[in-house]
Formats: sequence, C-alpha cells, structure tokens
Amino acid sequence: MSFRLPAIFFTLLSAMALAQLVQAEEPPSPEIHLELNTVQDTGTACRLTFVANNSIGEDIDKAVFETVIFDASGSVMLLSLFDFRDLPAGTPRVRQFDVPGTTCDAIGKVLINGANTCSAGGSDSDACGSLLNVESRIELELLG
Repeated sequence: MSFRLPAIFFTLLSAMALAQLVQAEEPPSPEIHLELNTVQDTGTACRLTFVANNSIGEDIDKAVFETVIFDASGSVMLLSLFDFRDLPAGTPRVRQFDVPGTTCDAIGKVLINGANTCSAGGSDSDACGSLLNVESRIELELLG
C-alpha cells in the first residue's frame, strides 16, 4: 500500500492558491476616483493637484464638481466649481486648481460637495455623484 497523503495535500494546496488568485483578479467596481495628490504654494495661491481615474466603462465628456475649501478652524473659505473637463475611461488625468489669496497651510480640508455637471455620451449622467470615490494622498483631508 502506497502512502499518497503528500500528493493529495499538495493538490489541495494548489487548488486553494488558484482560487485565491482568481478571487484577487476580480475587476474593481466602477467608480470615478479623485485623489488629492499634492498642494503647492505658488506665491499668490495654493495649487491643489488631483489625479482622476474613471473606471465606469464609458468616457465622461465633462465633469464639474462643486468644491468647498475650509480653513484650519473649519470655517468655509471658498465655494467654487472645479472643472475636471473630460475624464476618459481607463485613462488617469491630472488636474490642477488654484485657491487664490491663500497659502496651503491655511487650508484645513477640502470637500467635493457634489457634481454640478456630469455628461457622458452627450447626455447628463449621475455617475459623477453616485460613483464618486475620494481620497487624499497627503495630510490635507479630502471629503466627498
């Protein structure tokens, strides 16, 4: 009688590893991801740099977000529209916006208050609101 336990054991381990690999390769859920990447004082303004990724499966022709800038104490400094322009599907885009008359250390947090304009395929879309996901790569908090 031959002892086959090691062969069965390794077969089982291989099957488990393959199942984990297949599970790990599931496609990400569709979203419009905005990352606050950097801030930089320009002398007359604080420049906010965002990286935008559209993974909803269709191009966004125009995305404009209502954005609120708060100071360090939590008071609203500025309410503005940030025009991210077009956001092609599957292609990252970098967009910069200047907050005039302030330094970056005066800003406490940034809120993406909602989508003012979002169009895909020539018509209005709710993807910019319902599929929006935000994060900050830096200490400055980004809410959405």
